[in-house]
Amino acid sequence: MQKTFTKTFMSENRGCYELSQLNACSFMNSEEISLASILDSEIKLKDKFWFVCRKLATKEQNQKIAIGVAEIVLEIYESKYPDNKAPREAIQAAKDYLNNTGITLEELRQKRAAAAAAYAAAYAADAAAYAAAYAAYAAADAAAYAAYAAADAAAYAADAADAAGKDYKELLLTFIKEFCKNA
Repeated sequence: MQKTFTKTFMSENRGCYELSQLNACSFMNSEEISLASILDSEIKLKDKFWFVCRKLATKEQNQKIAIGVAEIVLEIYESKYPDNKAPREAIQAAKDYLNNTGITLEELRQKRAAAAAAYAAAYAADAAAYAAAYAAYAAADAAAYAAYAAADAAAYAADAADAAGKDYKELLLTFIKEFCKNA
């Protein structure tokens, strides 16, 4: 995974940021911009994940990121729906598939469908649980966008679960920093 960038690279890969917004970011004060400085910057958590997932990570890395973020916020869902194990099973199925430990693509799809049903059921009841279940569903998705979808859902779940007394945003930020450091 690339860990240093030029201003030109950042300008060409800024996503929805206007050039003036990008130039206002603290990391743009350096000629050589480190990934660590981007992750430590003032930009939103979901935008940090977008940059890593869409611009730097491979498909396999994206799948690992999706699994990791889903695991972080899974407890939000399970605290609301302790008897529904579909999101946990979808995460485990994604891990098993990624590690090539005997699960078929069809079995993964079935687990993903069950997690999709769980997040649909949670939608009306609780926003944080819905987002946590969506993160699990996205973790089981084989597409490369799954990590950003899971991270975005996890960030949403973290916002909605502020009252839980746990700083999920900090957990998610720590996760992505460690992941990138070790990638």
